[in-house]
Amino acid sequence: MAERLTFPARFLERMQTWLGAEIGPFLQALTGPYRTGLRVNTLKIDPEAFRARSPFPLSPVPWCPEGFVLEATGLRPGRHPYHAAGLYYLQDPSAMAAALLLDPQPGEWVLDLAAAPGGKTTHLAARMRNTGVLVANEIHPRRATVLAFNVERMGVTHAVLLNETPQRLAERWAGLFDRVLVDAPCSGEGMFARDPEAVRAWSVERVRRSAGLQKALLHEAARLVRPGGWLLYATCTFAPEENEGVVDAFLKAHPDFDLVDPPRPSAFDRGHPEWVDGGDPRLVRAVRLWPHRGPGHGHFYALLRRAGEAPPHRPRPESDLPGRARRAYKAFCREALREAPGEDGLILHGDGLYRTPMAPTLWRGLRVLRPGWWLGRIRKDRFEPGHALAMALRPEAVHQVLDLPLDDPRVLAYLRGEPLEGPWREGWVLVAVEGFPLGWARADHGRLKNLLPTAVRIIRWGTLEEDRA
Repeated sequence: MAERLTFPARFLERMQTWLGAEIGPFLQALTGPYRTGLRVNTLKIDPEAFRARSPFPLSPVPWCPEGFVLEATGLRPGRHPYHAAGLYYLQDPSAMAAALLLDPQPGEWVLDLAAAPGGKTTHLAARMRNTGVLVANEIHPRRATVLAFNVERMGVTHAVLLNETPQRLAERWAGLFDRVLVDAPCSGEGMFARDPEAVRAWSVERVRRSAGLQKALLHEAARLVRPGGWLLYATCTFAPEENEGVVDAFLKAHPDFDLVDPPRPSAFDRGHPEWVDGGDPRLVRAVRLWPHRGPGHGHFYALLRRAGEAPPHRPRPESDLPGRARRAYKAFCREALREAPGEDGLILHGDGLYRTPMAPTLWRGLRVLRPGWWLGRIRKDRFEPGHALAMALRPEAVHQVLDLPLDDPRVLAYLRGEPLEGPWREGWVLVAVEGFPLGWARADHGRLKNLLPTAVRIIRWGTLEEDRA
């Protein structure tokens, strides 16, 4: 009971008004032990295959076939080699509903407008099976860097990463995307149990300020959706001003959008137009997830569809590599790979060689963090493969592979950045654990030089953000 008293009195009064008799179970869930969510990365492994080898006890998330909840405390799944190999993402179960509701299809063009740290982005990528175009945008530079780490760890190859304002994207790309996700910054009431700062910062005024920002963000997002396309609005807060209120204002200002009533598992509550003054009756089609009705912190979702049916013209990317860069890359492919990635969309951006899924004319002039799958760097007349290339390759596509069993001490040695011994032919070696890539090494005089990026070595594990919302 003492923990409940840490919540602002006004927050408790508001929630009591809306939840009535459910306020007790709600507060108990909000302050009780957090159950970690784990989403299997289907770009690398089938959910049941992972469950069969999982080192952790798991139970399924009711609404997400690839989602699970860890059924034990004190575990450190973010420090396990399977995490480094990108077999799973630690994600709140409520957040797993986003990709299922937006339902991106292989080959489509999809935009995640506020993408860091990457939980929803990488889930969208898996649902798209690494095809089509996925644009992941994050306006905050530091968080955009975290997004890039998670995208490469999960083996995503069809994403363009940007560090742009929604306004600039809407001006440049109006009507370009089949589906757009707006995971809006909010007052974060669903994060109270794990973030004491969110409790201290809460106020009704902050809720109202957040709602104003969300309305502006949703307006820009709407401009990016093609006729006939889909727009998903999401928050991790409970305040009606930021949820039903924002969507109500949007529907009044955008008559070409309608609120969709998606299939809903039993744990999904409806939206509540009665919590908004003059609320549109269609708000019942929104989705609320509560922490006392299922696993997770809680979320709000509203799936909207734009009227019409007019897919835009989308130019295809062409390979455009200078001769020296192409020669260096080809030499690496002959030396190191049995099967090289396709050559469509190969470009040089700075000193980085990328495979872009989007014609460069569409993104040039924008703040681009990565224009596609980062294959490596051109250094003078030499190509050096990048970590993102290693994480998306199949070991059988590489000539030299050090594939280690999970209990081999060399796995942790590699993840700590240590060199490895071995009788290797000079050249590039892919280090893997049980058939799943961990990164590159370079064989030189019978020794493997460790090329795992410093930012992802074991000494840094746990510092990169994962999606708790």
